[in-house]
Parts: sequence; C-alpha cells; structure tokens
Amino acid sequence: MTEDPFNDIEDFIRQRFEENFKQLCLESGHTLTADVKKTALDQVLLYWRSMRKIAERITDTEVRLSLPGQRSPQGREYTIEGVVDILRADDQTVMYDIKTHDADYVRANLELYKQQLNVYAHIWQELRGEALDAMAIIATAFPHAIKEALENPEPMALETALQDWEPLIPIEYDPAYKDRTVLAFGETVDRIENGEFSPPPLERLQENIPGIRTHERFGTRVCRNCDARFSCNSYRQYVRGTSRLAERRMSYFTDDQPDQEIWRTAGLDDLP
Repeated sequence: MTEDPFNDIEDFIRQRFEENFKQLCLESGHTLTADVKKTALDQVLLYWRSMRKIAERITDTEVRLSLPGQRSPQGREYTIEGVVDILRADDQTVMYDIKTHDADYVRANLELYKQQLNVYAHIWQELRGEALDAMAIIATAFPHAIKEALENPEPMALETALQDWEPLIPIEYDPAYKDRTVLAFGETVDRIENGEFSPPPLERLQENIPGIRTHERFGTRVCRNCDARFSCNSYRQYVRGTSRLAERRMSYFTDDQPDQEIWRTAGLDDLP
C-alpha cells in the first residue's frame, strides 16, 4: 500500500502555499519579503490549527452569491456579489465568511459585517430557497498574543495562545438589514456614477481605526486601498503631515549635538 504523501495536512498546506506563491509572483510580477511571506504562511497554518473542526467539515467552498437587477435611487442597475463557505452537518446549515482582519477589528466594526452577511443570507434563503440556521465571520489574522507566542521559545506558549484565540464571530440574522444595505449600496453607485467624490476631512484620516491594537490610522489602513487617493486633498495633507513628522523624528536621531550623542550612547558601557 502506497503511503499518502499528504498524511500531514500542514505539509500539504506548506506545499500548496509555495505553489500558489510562485504562481502569483509570475502573474503579478511582484514578490514578498521573507518575513512577510512567513507571516502569511503562519496565518494560514494557525487558522487551520485553531479552526480545524470547522475547516474539516466545510461542505461547499467559494460559493458565489449574486443579487442581480437592483436599482439605485436614480434608476441605475447594479448587482451585489459575494463569496462564502457553507457547512452542512447534523441537519444544520451554517454560512461562514472568512476575513483576513483580526477578531478585535471585526467586533469593533460589527455593524459593517452584519450588513454584508445579512444580504448574503437573503440571497441564500430567499433567492436560492435554501435553509440557513446560522452565520458567522471567521477572522484569520491572529492577535498580538499569538505573535508574541511565535517568538517565545517556551513550547506551550503557542498552544496556550491558540486556546485563548477566538476567531469565530457569530452574526445574527435580521431581515431588516437587507433593505437598508441595498439602499446604501445604491446611493453609493449613484455618487460614483455622478462623479461625486467627497473625501473625508483630514481629521478623519488621522483617527485610529477601532479594534486595531497597533493604533493604525484611517489614512493608512483605508486610504491606501483607494485608487483616487493621489488626487485627494485630504490624503495629500495627511501624507505631508506624516512625512514632516517622520522628518522631525529622523532629524532628532541624526542630530550630532553633544546632548543627543549622550542620549544615544547612554548605557552602552553597561552592555555585556
């Protein structure tokens, strides 16, 4: 009997990760630094270790949901689409939406995810005519405690951190969300088609994103994904401001005045 080469699922994950990585590099012409690549692989492996009981039971992956023929307030037609995973077991059907955000970020911005999943639930139940018993977000980005555990030589540190990690966030079904979300989506379609681009004020870009422990700003996390950022006055002000701050910090550390040199070299003689 030939031994299955993929007895160890984590070896299989590593192999497929490497294959996908090489393929994406060829297609995009871009690559990743070694540390970023390792972080991405760690996220996949730790998601598997934490959510194995669910991952092994998923029956339908990458299910594409579509809500076509929608009309914006100004009469424009548009379609809402999404992709989810479905688990059917023990006479229950559960919908999962996998996000690369961390669980704290999802919980701090739960309203956004309720809107999204309730539209998906409407498509699944009303348009496809299939039962749905529950739905949840799976947040795959691991928390700071796991990052620390990965650097900890103590073998049980990671195991303990994984046990404390709760990447599954249940979402309650509420049909009222569907109409509100579709209306808001239609209003956004009209604003885009009308060329109505009103950037948030600079103060909004300088605010920290809720649920992110590293205190990442709106202007960094959100605006970097906006194609119009380089023609946005608020973003230009934000970049100039952060650049000046970086320059001030750099000039502080490159200042060769005696007091700065004393500050930089303080305690060096005490090092082993």
